[in-house]
Amino acid sequence: MAARAWRSLERHDGYLPIADHGLIGDGRGSALVGRDGAISFMCVPRFDSPPLFCALLDRHRGGRFLIAPDDVRHSAQRYVEDTAVLVTDLRTPTGVVEVTDGFALRPATRLEVSGRPGTGRLLRCARVTHGEVDVRVSLHPRGGGRLTRTPHGWDVDCPRQPLSLHLACSHPLSGLDSTIRLTAGEQLCVVLDWEAHATRPTQPDAAEAALAETVRAWRRWTAYVVPAVPHPELVRRSAITLKLLDHMDNGAIVAAPTSSLPECIGGARNWDYRYAWIRDAAYAVFALRRIGLPKEAGRFLEWALTTAEWQDRPRVLYDVDGRAPAPETADDALEGYRRSRPVRWGNAATEQVQHDVYGEILDCAFQWSATGGTLGSDLWQRLAGLAQRARTAWSTPDHGIWEVRTPGRPFTYSAAMCQVALDRAARLCRRLNLPGDADTWATEARHLTERILSEAWDDEAGALTEHLGTGGALDGSLLALPLRRVVPADHPRMIATTRAIADRLGAGGGLLHRYLPQHSPDGIDQPEGAFLLCSFWLVDNLAGQGRVDEAHELFDRLCSYANTLGLLPEEIDPTTGTFLGNFPQGLSHVGLISSAVVLGRTLRGARPELSTHAWFS
Repeated sequence: MAARAWRSLERHDGYLPIADHGLIGDGRGSALVGRDGAISFMCVPRFDSPPLFCALLDRHRGGRFLIAPDDVRHSAQRYVEDTAVLVTDLRTPTGVVEVTDGFALRPATRLEVSGRPGTGRLLRCARVTHGEVDVRVSLHPRGGGRLTRTPHGWDVDCPRQPLSLHLACSHPLSGLDSTIRLTAGEQLCVVLDWEAHATRPTQPDAAEAALAETVRAWRRWTAYVVPAVPHPELVRRSAITLKLLDHMDNGAIVAAPTSSLPECIGGARNWDYRYAWIRDAAYAVFALRRIGLPKEAGRFLEWALTTAEWQDRPRVLYDVDGRAPAPETADDALEGYRRSRPVRWGNAATEQVQHDVYGEILDCAFQWSATGGTLGSDLWQRLAGLAQRARTAWSTPDHGIWEVRTPGRPFTYSAAMCQVALDRAARLCRRLNLPGDADTWATEARHLTERILSEAWDDEAGALTEHLGTGGALDGSLLALPLRRVVPADHPRMIATTRAIADRLGAGGGLLHRYLPQHSPDGIDQPEGAFLLCSFWLVDNLAGQGRVDEAHELFDRLCSYANTLGLLPEEIDPTTGTFLGNFPQGLSHVGLISSAVVLGRTLRGARPELSTHAWFS
């Protein structure tokens, strides 16, 4: 086990850095545990449930669940190896306490198969390893709470929460705030459950047994992850993180477990990411399949194709049940992380027009068929209809992959994904002998690639730009064109575009901005951090262009940005290294896995798969 990385607790505007948190969960809900021993964001029983605790968005009114001494001087965090069980070490002048947190999984759980592994229980065990420590147990749900003693513990009445909560503790509690003195070797165990029939192990031995079973379940699953890639420990951690974002009832994967963590401190770039984006499916599936997790990939594809309600109008994002999220609202009662307002619940992007969704769904279908999935006549008829729409949609304005809140424009990435829709429809038609005009779709896909290479090209910029026609700005999303098999990474115009993006969107330290708002208006008119996913796409392009040493060097640098637990945010402030945006961000971990797979091929002497000579037929 690695040595503890003790650090003093530092707060900014009264808040721990975003990076000073770890994620725990059970495939339905999740929580962030801070390096101070506090759970400061937790949504149960679902990712998109109203938060039970959200002190991360308002330290005074958000509510938290703290198990820690009052006088912590230094702390450290680590996961139990290859699991989602988190350990927070807290050091005081009188001793050291070790807090172990996990969402309990059912005995003999097999995380690789469908089902509900969670028990609806949060286990928190505090053990004093040195000295003597007064441990505070403080439970304050958002909106307040009231304890009522029962024969087995306490019922927790939370006026704001539609939950039946029960709290149990191995030691007597005096109320919502209690202090318990423990000496070396003694342990305090607390269980919070939100399912009426959950078992409640409150004695240390029983709680330890439940945590041990949870550890075993995670390790059984992690053993499937293929290790033959660079930074295998970070790849495994990324896989576990994606599994924590996986709604295990049906395979949907949410973008992040949080809402409204700002992309600019003090600004309004604060969005709710506790939903599943269709576009994430193809990227996540690519990553999961290639590291030995085909079942997770298959279940996400099945959700995207059969659960998400896209028959009449494909949406960009859905709740985990495949329905449109609730309308976006601003929560005026919360000040926001470091006073970054507004705090938002729901996401208005679900109402936007984004043409890339045609390609996203058809690419999901293409990967689904490649893994043995079947396309019934009704499903194929709907998929063919999307291909027909893509034939004309590419030339009309939309809001693009970055979901701008301005009038739309004909984004290059959206046109490229319409090309993907036509290409995949043609391939499916031929491969599976399905009815449809495969020749026309294939011809139009080729012509659309040619139009993108000509109409998105700007001689002055020396690069492909964000939209078709003159006057476009640089856009990091174009680095994804080789990943989607639209333009090879080593095509001369792709090489030039890669160079221009690296030079002019570069933020230093290997980081990239996805675009510059002053050149690409998005309706927010505020700066933001560097976007990690684009930097991983740059790694893939460098490898595809034969610049393998540069690709490995950049990948190593990007991996160094992960926090001590191996977790990544959506964005990073390039001047300070501060984590920005919702955390941990699923697509950042997808980018890490995908780049590791691409680079792993180079280590084995294989040719880069994104270059012309490796293009699939």
